[in-house]
Amino acid sequence: MEKRPNVLLTGTPGVGKTTLGKELAGRTGLTYINVGELAKEGNLYEGYDEEYSCPILDEDRVVDELDDKMNEGGIIVDYHGCDFFPERWFHIVFVLRTDNSILYDRLEKRSYSGKKLQDNIQCEIFQTIYEEAMESYHKEIVHQLPSNMPEDLEMNLEQIMQWVEQWMKDNN
Repeated sequence: MEKRPNVLLTGTPGVGKTTLGKELAGRTGLTYINVGELAKEGNLYEGYDEEYSCPILDEDRVVDELDDKMNEGGIIVDYHGCDFFPERWFHIVFVLRTDNSILYDRLEKRSYSGKKLQDNIQCEIFQTIYEEAMESYHKEIVHQLPSNMPEDLEMNLEQIMQWVEQWMKDNN
């Protein structure tokens, strides 16, 4: 059986992880997993955050749920956090980045407001997810990708597909 890489797509909500992940899965044949959807389907929560009006992810249950799949390989994981995933899972990590004015508009369209909107914009300004990824994984596998315009999506897809192709040649 051919070995296939595991890819993590992470970044602040609204940067385009889901769009990129679904398109990438379609073009590479890798399996796409949106952790938010997985948690919803399996009720993998440990409570509810009133301040942000959202459920609180049970990270341990998510890891247990995904572990066998991740060990098989060929998975694209999409989530806005990354520090709770085991380091051994991923062969490469892409942190999507979006200019604040563009991100603000995207989050507003999703009905983010108040503290939730401000905190996500600050998260992007301070590169919080990028720093989390750099602390959680080997620095050489963590890459930032711009995700502002439709052209960025196409360039990111090309770049990641080339990486996947090379990884498959090197590891099979």
